[in-house]
Amino acid sequence: MISYLALFGLCALIVINLIALTNVLFFPRMRQCQPVMPDGEPLPLISVMIPARNEAAVIAETVRHVLAQDYPHFEVIVLDDNSDDGTGDLARAAGSGDAHLTIMTGKPLPDGWMGKNWACHQMVSAASGDLLLFTDADVRWMPGALKSLVAGIIRTDADLFTVWPTQQTESWAERIVVPLMAMVVVGYLPIIGTHHTPFAIFGAANGQCMAWQRRAYDRIGGHAAVANNVLEDVTLGRMVKQQGMRLRMADGAGLIVCRMYQDWRSVRNGYAKNILAGYFNSVPLLLLSAVFHWLILVLPYVWLAFGWLTPQIEGWPGLPLAMIGLGLSVRALTAAFTRQRVHDALTLPIAAMLMTIISVQSLWWHYRYGGPNWKGRFITQRSARSAERG
Repeated sequence: MISYLALFGLCALIVINLIALTNVLFFPRMRQCQPVMPDGEPLPLISVMIPARNEAAVIAETVRHVLAQDYPHFEVIVLDDNSDDGTGDLARAAGSGDAHLTIMTGKPLPDGWMGKNWACHQMVSAASGDLLLFTDADVRWMPGALKSLVAGIIRTDADLFTVWPTQQTESWAERIVVPLMAMVVVGYLPIIGTHHTPFAIFGAANGQCMAWQRRAYDRIGGHAAVANNVLEDVTLGRMVKQQGMRLRMADGAGLIVCRMYQDWRSVRNGYAKNILAGYFNSVPLLLLSAVFHWLILVLPYVWLAFGWLTPQIEGWPGLPLAMIGLGLSVRALTAAFTRQRVHDALTLPIAAMLMTIISVQSLWWHYRYGGPNWKGRFITQRSARSAERG
C-alpha cells in the first residue's frame, strides 16, 4: 500500500515538474518597452484604481510610485474604505495636489458585498479610462512599469491582462510560505491552457494587478458579478474564458513588486482568508489537498529517515529520495523564475506543515463565524443581495 502511494506521489511530482518547466519556457514576463497603438491611434487613458482600507503603512509610497510613472495618459483613483488610521489623508498628502490623483471616500458596505469588491465597484463609476487597472495598496510600481503594462495589453490584445507581481519577502514566515503562491501558479497552472484553450478551469487572475478593457469588464458585469466572492480575481479570470474573451498573464519580473505580509500572523490570516474559497468552499476538498501535499512534500522525509525500520517495504531509499528531489526541484525552479531565494526551497516540508495550520485557521473561522476575519470584518458566504445598491 505504501509503495503504491509513493508511486502515485512520484508521478504527481513528475507532472508538476513538467508543468513548471513548460511554464518557465513559455510564461510571459514583463519587460521595459514603449506602447505603440496600431495605425498611429492615440494611446488609451488608463484608470489606476487602488482600494485602501487601513493601509497607512504603505499607501503614501504606493501613491508616489504610481504618480511617478511616465505613461502619458493615466489617472489614479484611491478609495479610502472607511479606514480609521488616516489612510485617505496620507494618500492625499502623498499626491501633493497632483491633478492625476482623486481620493474617494467609500460608502458603507451594503449587504451581500465583500469589502474589496464594493470598493472596486465604486471606483469604476468615477473612472474615465478605456483601460481599467485594479491594483492593491501594497503593490509598488517601478519606473516604466505602467507603460510596459499597457504595451503588454496592446501587444496581446487582451481583454483581461493580469500580472503576478514579484513578491518581496523578509521575515521567516514570508520566505517560507509566500513563494508557495508562485509554486502553485507556475507548477500547477499550464500557461498554454490559460492562453490557448477555451477551458475555464485554466482561468485565473491576480487581484494585485488586473487590467481590463472597459468593454470586457462591463460585458461580464464587473465586480457586481462577484459581489460576495472572496476569491473574486480567480472567478473573474474564469468568467473571461467562459465568455470566450482573451485572458493573458505575465510575471512581474521586478517591474511590479508586492510585499503582502510582514510576519507570521499576517501570513497566516492572509492565506486563511482565501484558502477555503480556493477549494470551492468545500471542506472535504481542502482536507484532501492537505493529505495530498503531506504525501508528496512531508512524508518522503519521514520515510527516508525511518524506512530502514521497515525493510519489507520496497522502494527505500530510492523512492523517498526521488520524491524529495522532485519536490525541491519544482520549489527551486519556481523560486528562480519569480526572483525568490532559491535556497529557501529547503524549507518546503515546513511550508507544507504551515499551510496545514493555515487551513485549520480557515476552518475555525468557517465553523465559528461563517467565514474569515479580515481587516475587522467577518467575510461570510451570504448570497449577494442588492448588489447594485448603494
